[in-house]
Amino acid sequence: MIPSISLAAAIDYPSTRKAEVTEELHGTQVPDPYRWLEDDNAAETKSWVAAQNGVTESFLATIPQRGEIRKRLADLWNFERTGAPQEFGGKWFFTHNTGLQNQSVLKVADSLDGEGKLLLDPNSLSDDGTVSLANFTPSEDGKLLGYSISRGGSDWNEILVRDVATGKDTGDHLKWVKFSGISWAKDGSGFYYSRYEAPLEGAALTQKNEFQNLCFHKIGTPQSEDPVIYERKDQPRWGLGGGLTEDGKFLVIHVSEGTDPKNRFFYRPVDGEKVIELLADADASYDFIGNKDGLFYFRTDLEAPRHRIIAIDVAKPERSAWKEIIPQSKDLLQEASMVGGKLVVEYLKDAKSAVAVYDSDGKKVRDVDLPGIGSASGFGGREKDKQTFYSFTGFTDPGAIYRYDLESGTSTLWKRPKVGFDGSAYETKQVFATSKDGTKVPVFLVHKKGIALDGSHRTLLTGYGGFNISITPGFSIGRAVWLERGGILAVANLRGGGEYGSDWHLAGTRLQKQNVFDDFIAAAEWLVNEKYTSSKKLAIQGGSNGGLLVGACMTQRPDLFGAALPAVGVMDMLRFHKFTIGWAWEKDYGSAENAEEFKALLRYSPYHVLKNGTRYPATMVTTADHDDRVVPAHSFKFAARLQECQAKDGPPVLIRIDTSAGHGAGTALSKMIDKTADEWAFLESVL
Repeated sequence: MIPSISLAAAIDYPSTRKAEVTEELHGTQVPDPYRWLEDDNAAETKSWVAAQNGVTESFLATIPQRGEIRKRLADLWNFERTGAPQEFGGKWFFTHNTGLQNQSVLKVADSLDGEGKLLLDPNSLSDDGTVSLANFTPSEDGKLLGYSISRGGSDWNEILVRDVATGKDTGDHLKWVKFSGISWAKDGSGFYYSRYEAPLEGAALTQKNEFQNLCFHKIGTPQSEDPVIYERKDQPRWGLGGGLTEDGKFLVIHVSEGTDPKNRFFYRPVDGEKVIELLADADASYDFIGNKDGLFYFRTDLEAPRHRIIAIDVAKPERSAWKEIIPQSKDLLQEASMVGGKLVVEYLKDAKSAVAVYDSDGKKVRDVDLPGIGSASGFGGREKDKQTFYSFTGFTDPGAIYRYDLESGTSTLWKRPKVGFDGSAYETKQVFATSKDGTKVPVFLVHKKGIALDGSHRTLLTGYGGFNISITPGFSIGRAVWLERGGILAVANLRGGGEYGSDWHLAGTRLQKQNVFDDFIAAAEWLVNEKYTSSKKLAIQGGSNGGLLVGACMTQRPDLFGAALPAVGVMDMLRFHKFTIGWAWEKDYGSAENAEEFKALLRYSPYHVLKNGTRYPATMVTTADHDDRVVPAHSFKFAARLQECQAKDGPPVLIRIDTSAGHGAGTALSKMIDKTADEWAFLESVL
């Protein structure tokens, strides 16, 4: 028998100790009875985790379709897939997965027609597939491979170096690397990377990350000898990322502060010693595209909220001499690359991709004909290249990788995966819901063709709404199974994201964060009013900042939703800045240290606004023990308080805590399948 809501109400939740902890903030007494759960190393916390997982597993084990869903996910995920190739020194490097490998492997081939040979298999680095390949960059001659690995899903990376010819590591091993690329010297003698000082023992997953340094590692030497190329002891929150320009003439340094899109840009001539602060005011977002003939090209939102492209002559850097290459248009200029002497520009039109090619002076050459409505990405390369590669995907299209000829403008298929899902049975459309203040909010809808609008369909509404991140159409095996089982998928493009540029983003930040929740609620109400679903059939899902979105909306409008799946969410809005990289989110959220922002945060902080005796939707909180982006304490505290506050006859509120997994990136495929199967089984049970 499938557990009903009434049966679920009889769940015997683990006893969670409440402590007398109260903190005064700006004259307000704020209770925090579950603060002890922030200590993830404590024996009491570990016992609590085990007990909660036991209750959750007992509930899920009674759902008969759980195994059926898992089998279908595994069957559908078992398809061969290949990443876009990159050429270095006449060799082609690309990722590959035979189907159900926990981690994709890295291959190298002498031509695009070859199968390639195995160069690196992350699956061999752990017994359970929880060590992932986080990043890789070959040297320019293709002889050495710099690669970084993550253990258990942590943001912490280790960088190693492999000899491409022999397939063996050189012995170079760098630690305490986070949020870093790998940029090789032209002669292959070493590379630039960014690192932090080693954290205190036992605090690697919780300690604040500050004072990032830009370093250079010379091959064959210990990390302890790596010189610091650039540091700012007066700026603990500056993130420093650096790399060489393609011509090898300049070391460029990208300077960020948390997640603020406004950044700085410095550079140093390779034959010089002085770092030149080219863009030091942090007055806008500057994304370095490349350089040519003494000009530095940038994508920027300076005086252009939907972005434009400018060029700065480093010999005449004064603003009056800046040249506009591609002006702002009515659509968001999302990405740009310099390849084959041309600028390839990716636009977003109502969250859908459009791509155009320009010459380096900004004269339009042509539009790129895309296969349909969806998301295009890629178009990387170098000045000498005659071709580039891009991927294209949609909600019901597993996508493909195309080779684009820069001279003729023709696209030819390179690789298309064979997935056992019939996308032709479904339709995708875009509608617009009206938010509380009249703002039109785009919503993608995906469902089987010919459905009756009678309010009977299980519907999954998801969104993000933060950090200038755009949510665009993309294929997901998990969502494909949801659709196959009769569900509707709705994806809302909320303020706080980047879909319409910097104004759209800022309208969902700090004191205006409530706009994001209002947008999501408006999308949910539209789905109910238009009879795609009903409140009791409507589930909401989101991860990270999207987990906050779900937590805020289910507490503000518990009557509107039948179920909620908040994943790795930011749930304690008064203390997020005290852990790992959490301080970096203050540009979007504000801070409890500020009296006015504290009041706004307290009004929607999911952990704090829960009320005793309220009937909240059926909820399964998900998190992981190695999440050092949004530490699991957020989910622990929220779940404990939610179980305390849920109405006596209310539906189940559970927490599922994964082990040897992190915020999401690099998660073993087997764990992804298990988690998705549990989520869909839970929703089918409670809806």
